[in-house]
Amino acid sequence: MSDTPAADPENTLILEIEHGTVTIALRPDLAPKHVEQIKTLARQGFYDGISFHRVMEGFMAQGGDPTGTGSGGSELPDIEAEFSQPGTARFVRGTCGMARTSNPNSANSQFFIMFAPAPSLDGQYTIWGQVTSGMEAIDKIKRGAGGSGTVQGPDKIRSLKVAADVA
Repeated sequence: MSDTPAADPENTLILEIEHGTVTIALRPDLAPKHVEQIKTLARQGFYDGISFHRVMEGFMAQGGDPTGTGSGGSELPDIEAEFSQPGTARFVRGTCGMARTSNPNSANSQFFIMFAPAPSLDGQYTIWGQVTSGMEAIDKIKRGAGGSGTVQGPDKIRSLKVAADVA
């Protein structure tokens, strides 16, 4: 008997990228507003074709900006921070977090997936999910150059769907 609960299709995302399929378990227990926004955008097809514009070796891969510059977002309103309390959730390999400006309440559509732990982000950025399979595909995303991690000719999201909507 496994201790792992069965996946909830309504709170599971299927991310298709060039390198394979990635399954992400959503965390509405940590960030209900962020999870709802990601699911709404996924159901609109917002993420399909959007690049991973900022990718830093040993840190994270960031996408979700329709402009590919790091300054864009969706037409939905920004979301107030839903930072996890210390000890409840941490930024570890495979954690999915929301990108934002220096304003903690500015998250919109951009997100990142961690390559490695980053304790400095704990309690400073919203955690909305965790990769449960396909991390090897994330590891193959093209890396950026320089301190900013800006990617030339970036990898793109083929599709991001809520598992409940996939036949």
